[in-house]
Amino acid sequence: MLGLKQSAMRSLLFLFLGLGAVFSAAVWATPARVVSQTVGTDEILLAVAGPEQIAALSHLAHSPEFSGAASEAAHYPSIPQGDAETILRYYPTLVLFADYSRVELVEQVRSAGVETLVFDRYTTIDDVHDYLLRLAAVLGPGARSRAEHVVATDRARLAMLHEKLARAKPVRVIAPSTYGVIAGSGTTFQDLCEHAAAENLAASIGSLRGHVSPPAEQMIGWPVDFVVLAGKTAEGALEPFRRLPPYRFMAAIREGRAVVVPEWMLGCVSHRRVDAYELLARALHPELFKD
Repeated sequence: MLGLKQSAMRSLLFLFLGLGAVFSAAVWATPARVVSQTVGTDEILLAVAGPEQIAALSHLAHSPEFSGAASEAAHYPSIPQGDAETILRYYPTLVLFADYSRVELVEQVRSAGVETLVFDRYTTIDDVHDYLLRLAAVLGPGARSRAEHVVATDRARLAMLHEKLARAKPVRVIAPSTYGVIAGSGTTFQDLCEHAAAENLAASIGSLRGHVSPPAEQMIGWPVDFVVLAGKTAEGALEPFRRLPPYRFMAAIREGRAVVVPEWMLGCVSHRRVDAYELLARALHPELFKD
């Protein structure tokens, strides 16, 4: 009798396992159609999704000024307008937003019965890797494999970079803006500095957090080695600051001590910021990268 009961239990177990496999196969057999509403989520989606899973990307996806994946994004449609009606025309099963997306837009898409995933942690590269793996878990085994490869590659690059910079003396920098704010701690620029052996004076001396108005008078005395600017040439990037107080009074601006990075790098919230780490580190510590 006991043998019969054990045999029946094994049969039920195999049945449940079989049904689970069939259910999983059915879930993954239903292709995801993903729309991304921001540049950051564009870059992450392109890294992990299969081509058949990408329905549309953000309206800035094709712009190399704002996207580090513009060449890859060119193979997919972009949303001409950021409204719910336009997004829903692509019949998405999932829409990717960021916490800076309009709240009412996110709610409108959800009200239409479409799943959403909101990218709300991106201050550090670890935050981004977590989100990348989270998205991949939704998209299926192929995406998971691609995400794990991205994470492993990034970590290997970071290990090499940190080894190069192990004995580097931090270079004192700021990232001024013509929009009336400066990046302090808790920003992607602070994260960039931490991986490039740089000291963000807005955070260290200024004790500023987030993107806030600069303390104009105090800044003039900050010992800035370089200003980090977005642009194509140092002279072009410096030009507006030569007329803008308090920056026009700072020695680094007057003497043209600037490191220029592509615009998309300075505001990057995806895993592609590793490119920015390496570029800034090379610019600030060229003697460590001669080989």
